[in-house]
Amino acid sequence: MADYKRILLKLSGEALAGDKKTGFDEATCLDIAKQVKDIVENQKVQVAVVTGGGNFWRGRTSENIDRPKADQIGMLATVMNCIYVSEIFRSVGLKTEVYTPFACSSFTRLFSKDSAVEDLNQGKVVFFAGGTGHPYFSTDTSTVLRAIEIEADVILSGKSIDGVYDSDPATNPDAKKFDSISINEVIDKRLGVVDLASAILCMENKMPMMIFGLNEKDSIANTIKGVTSGTLISVD
Repeated sequence: MADYKRILLKLSGEALAGDKKTGFDEATCLDIAKQVKDIVENQKVQVAVVTGGGNFWRGRTSENIDRPKADQIGMLATVMNCIYVSEIFRSVGLKTEVYTPFACSSFTRLFSKDSAVEDLNQGKVVFFAGGTGHPYFSTDTSTVLRAIEIEADVILSGKSIDGVYDSDPATNPDAKKFDSISINEVIDKRLGVVDLASAILCMENKMPMMIFGLNEKDSIANTIKGVTSGTLISVD
């Protein structure tokens, strides 16, 4: 079993949608909640969560929309996701808190590292919504940034794809999956599993990342235990 005390779990928006491909799949989210409950309560691992927004909005989908405005829509999509998933987590008995880098009235709390770490130490699952609060930065970037800030041991990134490949497996049936790969190789080969800014942040701050298929059975729990078919991105 991996010796993790604090993790940042990244959930892609597409994976949250399950087979529906858009919106929420409640069964998928409930399964995630039950796995996280076991991790928090039985394995005593602190869990922070970032979600993508791809189940509602993917980038600049219209040339008629300014890029900063398109990114703001994406940020709000992640707020919706975090509030929803947070409530599903609460339904199985977990305590949660949702933070954003901008004010959302009483919907969320304004991000503070000290407050977030205090919540984690109290056994709450902490959600980081709204990205960095600025356009031109992806949820990958905010994931790495928050992981570094809270001093997480690792980023576990649950996606609709089950690891890092040398090419797109959706278009290349002969694509090769890596069991492990260094962050330097990810950057040099432009593999695209995370954007370049995120990869460089990982490299400079020695933040390892595990990419795994979220929709595989017990994938989060198994990854925590070191039993996974995903890809470890090392930073040594």
